[in-house]
Amino acid sequence: MVIDKIGVNAAVFPYGVDANRVPEVPLNADDVAWYNFSAAPGTGSNAVFAAHVTWNGRAVFYDLKDVQAGDSIILRGDSGTEIWYTVSDSFTVDPNDPNALSVMAPTPADVITLITCDGSFFYTGDPVFNGDYTQRRIVRAAFSRLTQAAAAFGG
Repeated sequence: MVIDKIGVNAAVFPYGVDANRVPEVPLNADDVAWYNFSAAPGTGSNAVFAAHVTWNGRAVFYDLKDVQAGDSIILRGDSGTEIWYTVSDSFTVDPNDPNALSVMAPTPADVITLITCDGSFFYTGDPVFNGDYTQRRIVRAAFSRLTQAAAAFGG
């Protein structure tokens, strides 16, 4: 995942849900989760991604709040194929609001949804994360173009 506006060039890995049906998150600052219960990117519905805003300092989505409508997000496959998306919206939701999960629902259009924490940090004593944030930042982007990798010719 490449977001030039905020200097992101991150690896994406598939994640699912834990035993309590809670979406799993990366256990480091650098990786981005693609939720395998959402659409695959470029298949015509909502592909949902998540990453941390902080992890013992800045994490991959630290500056996601600075992404604005019109900015580009590029998903670059291992083969060099790129799917380009244009940001349409950025907003926050209360993670305790049952309607907040609607951002992960399937959509009739090819979009991606990026999720990270926002708001104020508070300590919870969690042995891994140590705390949580009061809000979630949601960035939605719509499909704009597909760029196929150039064929490699050997000699």
